[in-house]
Amino acid sequence: MVIEDRKAIVVSEITKKFGPLAAVDHVSFEVGEGEFFGFLGPNGAGKTTLIRMLTTLVRPTSGKAVVSCCDVAEEPGEVRRHIGVVPQAMTSDLDLTGYENMDLYGRFYGIHARERKERIKNLLDTVGLASRANDLVATYSGGMRRRLEIARVLVHRPSLLFLDEPTIGLDPQSRHVVWDFLRKLIEGDSMTIFLTTHYMEEAETLCGKVAIIDAGKIIAIGSPEELKSSIPGNDIISLTVADLSDGLIGAIGKLSFVHKVNADEGTLRVYVDSGAKNLPSLIDEVRASGGVILSATIHEQSLEDVFIHYTGKSIREEEAKKVSFLVGAGIPQKLGR
Repeated sequence: MVIEDRKAIVVSEITKKFGPLAAVDHVSFEVGEGEFFGFLGPNGAGKTTLIRMLTTLVRPTSGKAVVSCCDVAEEPGEVRRHIGVVPQAMTSDLDLTGYENMDLYGRFYGIHARERKERIKNLLDTVGLASRANDLVATYSGGMRRRLEIARVLVHRPSLLFLDEPTIGLDPQSRHVVWDFLRKLIEGDSMTIFLTTHYMEEAETLCGKVAIIDAGKIIAIGSPEELKSSIPGNDIISLTVADLSDGLIGAIGKLSFVHKVNADEGTLRVYVDSGAKNLPSLIDEVRASGGVILSATIHEQSLEDVFIHYTGKSIREEEAKKVSFLVGAGIPQKLGR
């Protein structure tokens, strides 16, 4: 539940440079209390560097960020007391049980033993791990381990939760289990969640507001519906065409129902109104212009289409990379150490 006019995060012109490289470049945005906010972008776009600044692990080169009413550069200790952080890399100890991992975390925050025990019991039950509480984490699946790590950072009841690519490397079934838990976590609660991801479906499924970032800059921000409505046409027709020519592309672009045409290695992405209705006319025009259609698909606009519209490229679903949160994804290793 978003609390009107109350901000959990306020970022103004924040920048982080590593030598000549601007990993985050004059980024500004706000996140309301109780909001599920997503940062969407490809690997290397600056998402992890940004989250490291907001969680006080890296000092900004310039600009300002206020998290839970505290400046991240001036009051880092106070910020840390109010937040929970789940990094990309799995950090739970494989040689401890699920309960022991959570108990150790609670001790770090000085939570009294009786209260700590009760909180851990409730959290493990919430994430469906109560029956595995006394099993070594080494015996957990990837999805179970990720659920444990999210539950662990909730032991001290943070008001703001940072999730950096929380489902990267998980199989689809485990990913959906984590999504279900995150949805339940924020329903009817004032907790704020800040998510970074390069999974389009994840951002569209979970987030009330999304900022799209590329090359360290925010290129678009709004709700998934607002972002999709910002690009022309309500459908996209993808055509694989042999003998693709500039003349053919120009002819398609002149059709009354066509808003925009993107061409990439023999594939046309045509932004249109009423795709199913106008597909026959589009096919006729391609054939009349000398093109041979090898395949055709129609789909409604998605956040992937928004990203392509603003950047001219798609987000690659790259394989999971094990990274150290102390160094951070996207940071040159020799600079991060």
